[in-house]
Amino acid sequence: MKTVGVIGGLGPETTAEFYLALVFSAYKINKTQRPPILIWNVPLRYKIEQDLLTKARGEERYIPYLVDAAKRLETAGADFLVMPCNSLHIFIEQIRRAVEIPVLSIVEETAKFLKSKRIHRVGILATTTTVQRKLYERPLAMHGIEVVLPDGFSQAKIGKMVNNLVRGTHQNADREHLLSIVESFSKRGVKHAILACTDLQLLIPEHPTLHMYDTMKLFADATVGHMTRTQ
Repeated sequence: MKTVGVIGGLGPETTAEFYLALVFSAYKINKTQRPPILIWNVPLRYKIEQDLLTKARGEERYIPYLVDAAKRLETAGADFLVMPCNSLHIFIEQIRRAVEIPVLSIVEETAKFLKSKRIHRVGILATTTTVQRKLYERPLAMHGIEVVLPDGFSQAKIGKMVNNLVRGTHQNADREHLLSIVESFSKRGVKHAILACTDLQLLIPEHPTLHMYDTMKLFADATVGHMTRTQ
């Protein structure tokens, strides 16, 4: 089984959830051993994180941290890398150029999944950075999938929610705000939505009428598939 290197800590609760998802997903495929997993918790300054999540600025300050994490994990023996944070996939090409081992993309794996399910229209719940950089629109458009986004006011609320989540200060009001945004998707005739910020699954993992797809879980399954692939 291949060893995966996880660029983690962005945020920490999601990294912990992702680790458990890897372990449980791997057990379904291989019941003879535990999966080999390396995690580097990126020592990012809180101010840098807050600026990106709530104001979509200062993103270039992440690059040295992510490149350092990738190199540390490669040196430690990882066969490939993953990053269970959607927003930071705007830097995936910089990370790929910094190491010799493969780096899987949560965006690419999610697009493959939606295509396999023949979904042609999907709502996106993501950070402002992910939305502004059109991280999902282009890959999904290539598969003929239309993207539906929240309005500007709702998008600003999501940024604050995510910041609360990564700081461990989220409250019930955050969940209520997110539910109202999801309801607005339903009113617009949207039947499927993806949690394109892995922290949001901590607030609303499912919905009674809208089909919700957690990109973190999709990525965990794809990661285990890569770990267990022989070639």
